[in-house]
Amino acid sequence: MIALNVNGERHEVDVEPEAPLLWVLREELGLRGTKFGCGLALCGACTVHLNGRAVRSCVTPVGSVGASEIRTIEALGTPEKPHPVQRAWLDLQVPQCGYCQPGMQMAAAALLTTTPEPTDEDIDQGITNVCRCGCYERIREAIHVAADAPAEGEER
Repeated sequence: MIALNVNGERHEVDVEPEAPLLWVLREELGLRGTKFGCGLALCGACTVHLNGRAVRSCVTPVGSVGASEIRTIEALGTPEKPHPVQRAWLDLQVPQCGYCQPGMQMAAAALLTTTPEPTDEDIDQGITNVCRCGCYERIREAIHVAADAPAEGEER
């Protein structure tokens, strides 16, 4: 049994330690917001946060995460109270097909944690996820909008 801390809840799963975190999240815990894209950590559809850092869950062995806090798109925000990244995505109607967007939003949220006022260059270097629809300009704009959003409880 492997113990995991996912979205603030403790889970025990009976899987091999080398099982990809992606499949444990999707198949064992039923958290299907994290997507499978390439299985090689190239596209970023599987991006989750591990202790606040964006990681590609398709190549992260579940046995390597230990007591780390894992956060998936399901815990980024709620319909009633979306994360600033999610709000910006909605306001700017960023996605076309939307398949890559959970991973893209997780990567963007992690970037804003480390770089609260990113430049275009910061975004281009920090967001290496692939959007097959080519929504990169709207993604970049949404990240800037999210960066300018007031923090919780703050008014601008």
